[in-house]
Amino acid sequence: MFNETILITGASDGIGAVFADRLARRGNNLILVARRAEKLADLAAKLQAETGVRVEVLAADLAKADDLARIETRLRDDASITGLVNNAGIAGEGGIFELDPAYVTGMIDLNILAVTRLSAAIAPRLAQAGKGSIVNITSVTALMPDGFTPVYPATKAFVLAFTEALHAQLSPSGVRVQAVLPGITRTAIWEEAQLSAIPAEMVMEVGEMVDATLAGFDLGETITIPALPDNAQLDAYLAARDALRPNLSLAHAAARYGVAVAA
Repeated sequence: MFNETILITGASDGIGAVFADRLARRGNNLILVARRAEKLADLAAKLQAETGVRVEVLAADLAKADDLARIETRLRDDASITGLVNNAGIAGEGGIFELDPAYVTGMIDLNILAVTRLSAAIAPRLAQAGKGSIVNITSVTALMPDGFTPVYPATKAFVLAFTEALHAQLSPSGVRVQAVLPGITRTAIWEEAQLSAIPAEMVMEVGEMVDATLAGFDLGETITIPALPDNAQLDAYLAARDALRPNLSLAHAAARYGVAVAA
């Protein structure tokens, strides 16, 4: 990611704002998308003054249909945009017995629908150009759905699977696709009271997380887990998953079920 124009969602603070800082310092022009126009404007002014890149601000709530469609159209039609960072997302829905239907619907719209539609809006144009990048921020909870709340990990598992499928489809044309799986990161998604109850060795600073993500991108990684000490563990996990493929769809049920073979 050098000397491109990159659109970043959820860019007003946390991971998105640090992505904006790091990408601007690599010489990229930016389009920053988030709900809070004032915070975006402050960040844009700072980055333009410090780096000299062009920074445009688009205030939008991607959980709202009209705002999502507006950003989608921009990605589809603006040939200058060569990169997308899908970072916007929310968590904190609570347990299954106290789910707020409106909140969960908003979470699914933002964490899943927006990522899908924005990626689909830019992908054909990037593939035709034979270059560009899509970076989707998912979560390590995608790999451990029983260790967190019920809906958030499911949304992030979708993003992981979706990103892997995007990579398979787009990489032959020269488009780079990366899924990023942060662990617990010191951002506004976690309250200070929550972080204080978590062992310090489990909490990563946001700047370090983004720097590791960009290092993974530079290394050509499709899946980046910033905290994972030995990437051979990820390779082994993916290899074990791939080994299931030949037996996942067969003409007959497995013998252990004792099901009679159909005539």
